[in-house]
Amino acid sequence: MSETPEAADPIDELDPVIVHHIANSLGWPDLRPLQRESIAPLLRGDDAVLLAPTAGGKTEAASFPLLTAMTRGDWQGISILYLCPLKALLNNLVTRVDTYAQWLGRRAALWHGDTADSQRNRIRREPPNILLTTPESLEAMLIGTKTDHDELLSNIRTVVVDEVHAFAGDDRGWHLLAVLERLQRVTGHPIQRVGLSATVGNPHELLAWLQGSGAGARRGTVVAPDLPAADERKSATPQLFPAHAAPAPPPGEVELDYVGSLDNAAKVIASLHRGEKRLVFCDSRRQVEQLGAALREREITVFLSHASLSRDERARAEQAFAEARDCVIVSTSTLELGIDVGDLDRVIQIDSPGTVASFLQRIGRTGRRPDSTRNCLFLATSADALLQAAGLLLLWSRGWVEPVTAPPEPRHLIAQQLLAVTLQHSTLGDRIWPQEWNGLHPFDRTAAPILSHLIESGFLDQDQGLLFLGPEAEKRFGRRNFLELTASFTAPPQFTVLAGRQEVGQTDTSVLTDDRPGPRLLLLAGRSWKVTYIDWKRRRVFVEPAEGGGVAKWSSTGLRGLSYQLTRAMREVLLGTDPLVSLTRRADTALAEQRAERAGTVAAGATLITRGNEAARWWTWAGFRANATLAATLEAIADPNQRPTDVSIKLRSDLTPEIWRAATQSIDTASLTLPSVDPRAAAGLKFSALLTEQLAAATVSARLADLPGARACLSEPRKWHVTPSI
Repeated sequence: MSETPEAADPIDELDPVIVHHIANSLGWPDLRPLQRESIAPLLRGDDAVLLAPTAGGKTEAASFPLLTAMTRGDWQGISILYLCPLKALLNNLVTRVDTYAQWLGRRAALWHGDTADSQRNRIRREPPNILLTTPESLEAMLIGTKTDHDELLSNIRTVVVDEVHAFAGDDRGWHLLAVLERLQRVTGHPIQRVGLSATVGNPHELLAWLQGSGAGARRGTVVAPDLPAADERKSATPQLFPAHAAPAPPPGEVELDYVGSLDNAAKVIASLHRGEKRLVFCDSRRQVEQLGAALREREITVFLSHASLSRDERARAEQAFAEARDCVIVSTSTLELGIDVGDLDRVIQIDSPGTVASFLQRIGRTGRRPDSTRNCLFLATSADALLQAAGLLLLWSRGWVEPVTAPPEPRHLIAQQLLAVTLQHSTLGDRIWPQEWNGLHPFDRTAAPILSHLIESGFLDQDQGLLFLGPEAEKRFGRRNFLELTASFTAPPQFTVLAGRQEVGQTDTSVLTDDRPGPRLLLLAGRSWKVTYIDWKRRRVFVEPAEGGGVAKWSSTGLRGLSYQLTRAMREVLLGTDPLVSLTRRADTALAEQRAERAGTVAAGATLITRGNEAARWWTWAGFRANATLAATLEAIADPNQRPTDVSIKLRSDLTPEIWRAATQSIDTASLTLPSVDPRAAAGLKFSALLTEQLAAATVSARLADLPGARACLSEPRKWHVTPSI
């Protein structure tokens, strides 16, 4: 009987120098499963998504085989582009990636919005082999006049997209795909695309998305050895769970507590886990500031991180990850992604994140030491937040993760790309322009109406078969070398706050215009500041320290609301299901009170319609977007003046079962009505000015809808509860 030959060790395929340093410089006895299984597909040139829990070694899983390929193929110049969604993540990665590159006599360098001109000039003169950057900086290289992008970028063979799910779920993903297609035109050959992600429910769909115009034509591989059921997780279909019992929860110590206020949360945090490094996540900048100030009053060493703090303030929080002990770091999602947090002891969540994926990123900040366990303490500051946290933890305990889906109908970004590619080439052929994106939808010929509008409105001019930038584009975007044209996301205008010459951060205009008695006080970087002077023209605010009483406030952009799946899980909690986590006595008591108070809004196996003397309400528990869709579809019986909530929509006060049947029997669930929006609602859509009001409103309307959730809700049984007239 012949013996089966022993399978070759994948590590043997790596460059011997890398293998030597893995053992001797890093001191690793072996590679992790993800790192082993990534070697063959990446060396083969496959497009790939590498999926593993946070801190699963994804950077090395990509770097080691790609550096091997670089050496074998003698790649010169910038041959690997490493893209990240956050500058802080790039700052954290560059030293590590450069160390690996130097093992082979290669070099990595950093280029983003904070990179000094001297460093950029050095990169132009002496290109590194790996360039770490953002899609926005890549766009700036393509359209800018200082960089010869044909010379600098033409040798790129591979693009690594870190935290790829963070791109794919919003407009930055559309921008990323479009820019990668244009980069491929610069190189003149297909570019291998490698995505790194920790938390997705649909990795194969994510891979196809990342491949862009190469989907279906190029070989692609999902590598997910640590998550064997990743591609079998429940997707966007409204049916949440199978009928059988839920599986055991993922490993980790998770506790849910109810504290009732942010000040009480500060008391708990200040009293627990003294001597440990604790990372606290809040889901608004305002909460970060208020909690930071409350902890500082209790003499806790605090570092803050959010998007409106200055670079120096954020850097202090990032440095605290690496160096500080016995401190609390309070952050929005800016520290959620893959920054190396070292020996972090605890994660604390104020209220609840909006997605399971976000929670997985956050709990993944802990448990990195051999003697530690992943952990998270939820501190709910309100009854609503407690119910949301319980619903989210119910989903998590069942192993469910949201699928990543791109936002629909990105007309505003199609318009942006048409201007950007024209700026890149100075002129653009009015018949061959779709070639710039290699036929990728929606940047193909279906975008012709948007192109026609840009020409008609003066953003583009047309002459003898060529397109070039028109006067309106120069007027609106020409300042600072068209810098505004490089970013796909938008933010309300803010004022820079200066204490002497030191920048503290940025504050919202409303804080400076609200009518309040006494001196104007700001809360920023966890400290109160008294406003001494406002330079309205230059948008600068000069401040000096104050004892207390500062106000933190920022305008929000984007569409709010919970998903169908999360809202349905909250309904399950109200119907008696507890998440498989530790509940404190306070949380248990508060949940019992919620179940009693909301008993008239939920029913097992059905939605509930209640009608009293003055109002009728359909308790759908379907999420904001599904409810907005239902309100638009049921226009004949819905209250026209309402704003749907996550859990219900208002109906006509005289509604009866007969009126309901007459209004719903003719509804075609295959073609529901999209929510109507005021054209002014498109103001928060970046580049909406490049569209007609109708097209901009249609884009917002499509993103406001949840058609599968609405269909599922319409198909469910309904129960009626009518309060007798008095």
